[in-house]
Amino acid sequence: MVRGEEAERLLVRLPRDVKTWLESEASYNGASQNSEIIRSLRARMEKQPERING
Repeated sequence: MVRGEEAERLLVRLPRDVKTWLESEASYNGASQNSEIIRSLRARMEKQPERING
C-alpha cells in the first residue's frame, strides 16, 4: 500500500462499461477499484520493455 505522501492523485474518466467491469472485478477480488487499476497497470508495465523518458 502506498502512503498518501508517496502517492499522486489522478482523476480519470472511464466509459460506463469499463467502470462496470472495474466494479465487478474489484468486488470479485475483494479489493478496491483503485487496487484493481494499479494491478492492471503494473501487469502492463511488466510486459512492456522499459522506455527512456524524454
